[in-house]
Amino acid sequence: MNLKSLAKDTAIYGLSSIVGRFLNYLLVPLYTTKIAAESGGYGIVTNLYAYTALFLALLTFGMETTLFRFSNKDDEDPRKVYGTSLWLVGSVALAFVALVLLCIRPVSAAMGYAAHPEYIGCMAAIVAMDAFQAIMFSRLRQQRRPLKFMALKFAFIIPNVLLNLFVFLVMPAMFCNHPELEQFYVGMDHGVGLIFFVNLICTSLVFLGFIPELKGLGYGFDRRLAGRMLGYTWPLLLLSLVGILNQVADKILFPYLVPGHDGQVQLGIYGACVKIAMIMSLLTQAFRYAYEPIVFNGSRDKNSPQTLADGMKYFVIFASLAFLAVMFYLPVLKHFIGRSYWEGLGVIPVVMAAEIFMGIYFNLSFWYKLSDQTWWGAIMSTSGAAVMIAVNVILVPVIGYWACALGGLAGYGTAMTMSALIGRKKYPIPYDRKAIWGFALLAAAMYAVSATLFRNLAEWLQLTLGTILICAYAALILKHIKSHK
Repeated sequence: MNLKSLAKDTAIYGLSSIVGRFLNYLLVPLYTTKIAAESGGYGIVTNLYAYTALFLALLTFGMETTLFRFSNKDDEDPRKVYGTSLWLVGSVALAFVALVLLCIRPVSAAMGYAAHPEYIGCMAAIVAMDAFQAIMFSRLRQQRRPLKFMALKFAFIIPNVLLNLFVFLVMPAMFCNHPELEQFYVGMDHGVGLIFFVNLICTSLVFLGFIPELKGLGYGFDRRLAGRMLGYTWPLLLLSLVGILNQVADKILFPYLVPGHDGQVQLGIYGACVKIAMIMSLLTQAFRYAYEPIVFNGSRDKNSPQTLADGMKYFVIFASLAFLAVMFYLPVLKHFIGRSYWEGLGVIPVVMAAEIFMGIYFNLSFWYKLSDQTWWGAIMSTSGAAVMIAVNVILVPVIGYWACALGGLAGYGTAMTMSALIGRKKYPIPYDRKAIWGFALLAAAMYAVSATLFRNLAEWLQLTLGTILICAYAALILKHIKSHK
């Protein structure tokens, strides 16, 4: 495995993801300061973006991974694979928007937004464009062009941040001279609804940078190739759907399990605290963007199993480091959200542990992707989603948003365990279990020490001791890397 190449690409993808998400994180204190927890407004944002993530998985239907797989087959034309992927996803996305707009009022009522069908129409357009752009972003990854990938990510993020600052800081200052503007602002749930329209504008802007990639439509649509690709991707569709359900089903179900204003308030608190825990998902996403093309491009290499083993080891090691960093610096990080949301901070370690399980499951998933047994992924992810939903349905009415965190942990834990046990027989990989378990258990022990012995100390002392432990853990990582070169 070319660890240097993986690290370089992960750094670039991570820069676009981490810096981009950090800029978006600047919106979290803005939202949670301007939208009070008791208003339930942030619950609306959390709920609708959960629907967006679910429908994005539906509209891309696993074609990102399918594009990688078929582009690296000896008997397939990569350009034809790309063109066919664009036509498939584009057609489905267009049909989705048309259907939602045609049934906008009953759909909005069913989702609990009868008073604001424009929110639903806006989000449908965003999802459709995001799905189409996902194929073009995958093309950039497949061609190993991380710099353009990063530039286009920022082309969305920077205008999005600036326009949100305008909505929540500049517009209210204009109310004195423009009372009609204030009436419009209040009608949009005190600016909450404008968040979605800002997203729509910025998503549309990204298309300008994709003009060269849009030429892929000219590569044509191959019906036979499409049939083969759909045969490969349909289990990935189910895999993707249940995978995203593990992430968002709690936020979609919550308003039905805890109806009314109280449900929106609780969901807003949970959604704000989860933003801090999402640092782990950034690491997983950056790692995936860099790692997936390397694995598929080298799938014919006899060293592919060792590549998978190395990838798993380094993911666990650095994910554990990220977990410790967030937990030890939580006294600082909590200020990224408004004080009215702090009551939910206790769920953060549970959510982060669930994210680590998800990342491990992603690494384990290559055995069935490379052996073209993607239906195994569908079975395991469905099992995990079923566990997660069951935990939410049973416990949310009893313990509120804590059930969401526990449900995610149980769901990902189920899928991860099943994949590890089945993959051991179907596609043996020489994992360095000693290093993986050693670093994971060490990180868990360090966190346990901090949670029990540091919690009553002054914040400055907590931060100092936490920094010492992180440095010690990082030193052990460097020692391990040097000894295994």
